[in-house]
Amino acid sequence: MKKPLITLPAHFDGKLIVLDAPFELKPQDKLLVTILESESDERKDWNASSLSQLNKAYSTDEPEYSLSLIKETDSVE
Repeated sequence: MKKPLITLPAHFDGKLIVLDAPFELKPQDKLLVTILESESDERKDWNASSLSQLNKAYSTDEPEYSLSLIKETDSVE
């Protein structure tokens, strides 16, 4: 039986590649290593902006909507 392909988060600590999640590997298991680009300042800015807009959209002062406002329900089959 073939093993399924699995993607695991990992990082390089300066000497070794270290898995960020526990996973049992056996000697001679085949691995592929992909080096990802570091997060750019522009990407960080976009992420911060997105998070800010989500916080505005789902803020604590968001009104509660009652079930009586639902005009059509999904039918469950």
